[in-house]
Amino acid sequence: MSTNTLEERVALLEQEVLQLKGRMPKTTNASWWEQISGVFADTPAFDEAVALGRQYREAQRPAANEDADVSA
Repeated sequence: MSTNTLEERVALLEQEVLQLKGRMPKTTNASWWEQISGVFADTPAFDEAVALGRQYREAQRPAANEDADVSA
């Protein structure tokens, strides 16, 4: 075990904590959605996911002729 005193060990720990805090990203007051807004801009995979979601939602809608059958 090291022969450092408690005070020396605490001082080392404080230095390490300061270094770690320096590496952390700076926080902002913006809400989470403002922080991620635009991160998928110009991303083909995101555009494909949007198109697939739209296709799925449209497939879930009743067809126009099905609406006519229900109301009759």
